[in-house]
Amino acid sequence: MQSALYPLKFLPLFKNVIWGGNKLQGYGFNYAPLPNCGELWALSSVEGRESVIANGFLAENTLNEAIEIYMGDLVGDKVYNRFGTEFPLLFKIIDAAKDLSIQVHPDDELAQKRGMACGKTEMWYVMEADEGARLISGFRRDTSEEEYRAALAAGHLEDLLHSEEPQAGDVYFIPAGRVHALGKGLMVAEIQQTSDCTYRIYDYNRRDADGNLRQLHTEEAMEAIDFEGLKGHANTRYQARANEATTLASCPYFTTKLIPLDKPIRKSLEEVESFVVYMCVDGIAAVKSMETIVPVHTGECVLVPAVADSVELFCEGPAKFLEVTVDTTGWADEARQDSWLAQFVGRQ
Repeated sequence: MQSALYPLKFLPLFKNVIWGGNKLQGYGFNYAPLPNCGELWALSSVEGRESVIANGFLAENTLNEAIEIYMGDLVGDKVYNRFGTEFPLLFKIIDAAKDLSIQVHPDDELAQKRGMACGKTEMWYVMEADEGARLISGFRRDTSEEEYRAALAAGHLEDLLHSEEPQAGDVYFIPAGRVHALGKGLMVAEIQQTSDCTYRIYDYNRRDADGNLRQLHTEEAMEAIDFEGLKGHANTRYQARANEATTLASCPYFTTKLIPLDKPIRKSLEEVESFVVYMCVDGIAAVKSMETIVPVHTGECVLVPAVADSVELFCEGPAKFLEVTVDTTGWADEARQDSWLAQFVGRQ
């Protein structure tokens, strides 16, 4: 007989990268490897980098192993039927001490054409922004493939791209096909499809540890770029209210809401058909569900199983959660897949 499920917390995974910084140690991750610790993978099902459970009797098992045992009870029946033991989302904290490369991700169709399981649509929640920090999101104006190639060859690609200075709390939705880049001085929470595919377009002529120019993916990126889609101004407008959930992004892959917390709240999950992930992006807090309390601090995630019917959120002083679910209600409706982006445009 299977033991009862409970909210799962995970051990962090760290990734050192050429552009990484050292801010993660200030969030309680004193064991983050320095220098250049640019990524904390808070919840992952990527092969070779699967998250390990940190609490309860499932501790030391991977997320994938837990899904194999509990299937739809953990992630939701529709989610399990579509993804099996692979968790469909990847949660990261990114610390950019230097500019990241200008890049683009493929959509599902192109990724599968190239032998990958899925593409990569993502979103950023800005946790910190140093004065003058910038990011790139989309083109400034209508841009043809010919104009793009000419600017890239001349080293003037940035002249075509939309750049802005974000502030802490800003939200950016990055659909597959949108050219983008994080600039130095930014720390963001990133929620994305479970994919590690990135096509690097331009990297400021940086060299790796061996002195070689970092690999670019010029032709792979050409087919991935959406020249007809969203252009610039991806900063999502929203108005958050204390102790209430405000939608930041909604697409077929994830729905993300922000909950600024200054007192305990209780939420019903009876209408939710998937798992729920609570990612703490500010402060010290706790998640209680299924008679289990899980403490968290900034940068940590708690996965509440799909069979949970309610959850309580607590905080020690002001705190903020990103609440992430998968909306499965329209999966059988192919028309919804075609219309979600148009709906998103209307929210900006």
